Amino acid sequence: MTKILLLSDTHSYIDDDILKYVKQADEVWHAGDIGNLEVTDAIKAIKPLRAVYGNIDDAKARVEFPENNRFMCEDVDVWITHIGGYPPKYNMRTRDVIKANPPRIFICGHSHILKVMPDKRYNLIHMNPGAVGKHGFHKIRTMLRFTIDGKKIDNLEVIEFPKR
Repeated sequence: MTKILLLSDTHSYIDDDILKYVKQADEVWHAGDIGNLEVTDAIKAIKPLRAVYGNIDDAKARVEFPENNRFMCEDVDVWITHIGGYPPKYNMRTRDVIKANPPRIFICGHSHILKVMPDKRYNLIHMNPGAVGKHGFHKIRTMLRFTIDGKKIDNLEVIEFPKR
């Protein structure tokens, strides 16, 4: 079983409250808009990190992280990208790939809106952890955590921080 912490849109913000949850995970996944790479360096110093760059990220982040990160976690096919849309409104960049070869979990950031929803057409779960940074229109900072055990995706929790 793998314990996952999923976050996005840190916009250069990391603190001990976030790092407390990082320490509890087996892997951390970041869905882009990292901001300063000190954020990902702090995470990588504690746990393995899988990440993508987002639209606010500079050339350094784009060298270190890909635009798309598709991988297997245990027996689950995962695709992380920063801007990808959501069921059934995938953007043009992701729509054809999802149609031809859907992942089991499709993760995006960007909107700062926490959203977890199934796509029954493609038998996938869309996840957006919202935003955990302090920049943006969101009022509540959020992350997600869950477990993957073989093919099973379970124990989904929303982590909310106090209003900023």
